[in-house]
Amino acid sequence: MLLEQQNTLISCIHRAVAAVLPEATPTVLLERPKVAAHGDLATNVAMQLAKPAKRNPRELAQAILDVLLNDPQARTLIDQAELAGPGFINFRLTHAARTAVMDLIVQQGEAFGRAPRQAQKVLVEFVSANPTGPLHVGHARQAALGDALCRLFDASGFEVSREFYYNDAGNQIQNLAISVQARAQGIDPDSDHYPADGYRGDYIVDIARDFVAKATVSASDAEPVLANGDLNDLDNIRRFAVTYLRREQDLDLQAFGLAFDHYYLESSLYTSGRVEDTVNKLIASGHTYESEGALWLRTTELGTGDDKDRVMRKSEGGYTYFVPDVAYHVTKWQRGFTRAINIQGSDHHGTVARVRAGLQALSMGIPADYPAYVLHKMVKVVRGGEEVKISKRAGSYVTLRDLIEWVGRDAVRFFLIQRRADTEFVFDVDLARSQSEENPVYYIQYAHARICSMLATAGLSAAELHAAPVNLLTSPTELALMQRLAEFPALVTEAAAELSPHLVAFWLRDCASDFHSWYNAERVLVDDVALKHARLRLADATRQVIANGLELLGVSAPERM
Repeated sequence: MLLEQQNTLISCIHRAVAAVLPEATPTVLLERPKVAAHGDLATNVAMQLAKPAKRNPRELAQAILDVLLNDPQARTLIDQAELAGPGFINFRLTHAARTAVMDLIVQQGEAFGRAPRQAQKVLVEFVSANPTGPLHVGHARQAALGDALCRLFDASGFEVSREFYYNDAGNQIQNLAISVQARAQGIDPDSDHYPADGYRGDYIVDIARDFVAKATVSASDAEPVLANGDLNDLDNIRRFAVTYLRREQDLDLQAFGLAFDHYYLESSLYTSGRVEDTVNKLIASGHTYESEGALWLRTTELGTGDDKDRVMRKSEGGYTYFVPDVAYHVTKWQRGFTRAINIQGSDHHGTVARVRAGLQALSMGIPADYPAYVLHKMVKVVRGGEEVKISKRAGSYVTLRDLIEWVGRDAVRFFLIQRRADTEFVFDVDLARSQSEENPVYYIQYAHARICSMLATAGLSAAELHAAPVNLLTSPTELALMQRLAEFPALVTEAAAELSPHLVAFWLRDCASDFHSWYNAERVLVDDVALKHARLRLADATRQVIANGLELLGVSAPERM
């Protein structure tokens, strides 16, 4: 059922409830029954109201239904209705209501499922990898989740920006520089003279070789860096290595089909004075105190759920890592992003309360739940039945580039989106490469390709397809498929609101299943010309909506496989 139709039916139910229980203020929900034979939609509104109204739920449901069935507007949507169980009301839709989706898909095409534009700006920060090595499979999951969320927000009408925050300051950058220096000096990672916290992947050798060769590198929006080849110039080594790895990460993201609107450097928060300014404002707010030579923030008093106060400035003078995070999120708010979402690994759980506490202490009118977080679990990669842990290039982990080379961009994106972000996930390389019904991305893309082949064989023009009589589509599998297509706009809205792109992956699998069930149950290219054209129109509508859904996940919709 289309979202507009659902809203109309909900309004009709509200009117019916008001006629029976004038003082009631119910929340009317429509759900799809688990068993198709029970109807197209159901509501539990009578069960919700029975206890406070001191009424028998079935008797109350019947009273509401009697009023509803005398509502002319409701009867344009409801063909039959009946009571079920302890007080559910089950509805069967009119054929006109079921087929209305067909005209809407024709009218909107690629825009089907998209909402009108609105003024709210949304910033989604994701990947945000330290520039110390190639992007690993955890970054890949962030990339898939983040890009899909951005596509969902865009489809929901928001003005969306993708941002990558580079942690280019701190000890890990120093460790990178001395690692490159050591490899350029010929020191092997297994040597006792190699830095204890140094990086050991083969990519360090590549950086060292190019530094000695006095190469020039550039990346994203960074200025080019010329290596001077001086192994004693640790600052030049550091700048060259960071830019080199930023370029490598750019190439990883390009292979993934992902572009960011903006890159933000942690180092700029220090050079611009934003960190110092934020600290001074926190001190002025009265929410800090000195103890044991350190500066503390009273996070426990700021209502964000932190279990203890946090050090801002250590006794030796350096800032703890959450301080620049607070300064960074101030810039998000000041840039007009009234909604911000951070996609990070679950190991960042502890930063949530601290960052929010810092923002609340500044009294800038920032909401208490700003920013929102999507925290994802890590991914285990399995190949040939065994876990893969080592990448020669990276030294100790599977990279994003590895996954793309093994299974292709589409499979990487879909597989990393298809589960809730907060669940553990096993990436089965062999399954992702298989051409079988068990491989969800293959199963969905195959449905799209099969439809394209069918339409090419039929050779109908768009005008002929769109003029086909949908009143001939009456079989159970046809009705089920049209109902599935009608769910798509509401599904997009829900997935964006819940920050849950995996819902789109689930829906696509269900839609492909409904299509294959229909295709196997009903011949499409029948002798009856009108019926053939109607079924081809349904196939074409399914093709369009599957393509729209795959686009939300950044996955292609091939015309042949």
